[in-house]
Amino acid sequence: MRTELLEKIGLTKSEVKVYLALLELGSSSTGPIVDKSGASSSKIYEILEKLIQKGLVSYIIKGKVKYFQAASPHKILSYLHEQENAFKDTVQEIQEILPALIEKQKVMSKSEANIYLGFKGIRTAYEKIYEKLKKGEEYFYLGTPSYQPEAMHVYWKRDHVRSVKAGIKRKLLFNRDTDPKILKNRNSYKWCDARYMPLGIKTPAGFLIYKDTVVVILQSPVAIAVEIVNQDIEDSFKSYFDEFWRRSKKFKTTKE
Repeated sequence: MRTELLEKIGLTKSEVKVYLALLELGSSSTGPIVDKSGASSSKIYEILEKLIQKGLVSYIIKGKVKYFQAASPHKILSYLHEQENAFKDTVQEIQEILPALIEKQKVMSKSEANIYLGFKGIRTAYEKIYEKLKKGEEYFYLGTPSYQPEAMHVYWKRDHVRSVKAGIKRKLLFNRDTDPKILKNRNSYKWCDARYMPLGIKTPAGFLIYKDTVVVILQSPVAIAVEIVNQDIEDSFKSYFDEFWRRSKKFKTTKE
């Protein structure tokens, strides 16, 4: 029997053992329950009380002795539905206070730095743009490297579709040895302007710049993202980007 499923709905290992023992014993005092389940005799009343609260066990008193009995297994589904409904209510309540929590975080976290490892970490750091940027706002990417793992190429293409739906504008500066096909692809998306870095500058790492945040992203030979949340630092990197952008040229599909 896959008893681990009972643990998934919120029962502890001890509660599962006691409940299963009661299914076999029927109405029973604590002694046989302890023997059958292997539960600690010092904890048995506590375990039974928790099962009673969950509606999975009941009891009667005979001659001053409590006899416990397992509820029908069908009650497990009822308990699960109750948990599901409670979870939905909790989700709704969290959604209601979420704006206040976010605002509190903004107030308390004027400056911070975070490190994300692996490609999933890079995506986590990058996708914070959707939390901070509104429709019509933009982000800037300085020094996109020519080489990226194929999985990341696929990810960026999908993300540009997401950015279009979100109404987020993008200005991207790629290293000059990047395949023109990649820039052609990026420029095919609405609100995306992809160009080559000026003056032949090449950077192994790229810099994502937006709002009050700069994310240094290195995809090879190791995948890592360093996120810095600080308005002054963002302003500094944005000044560098603006100067490079001013010197760059609009990408053309023909050879430059």
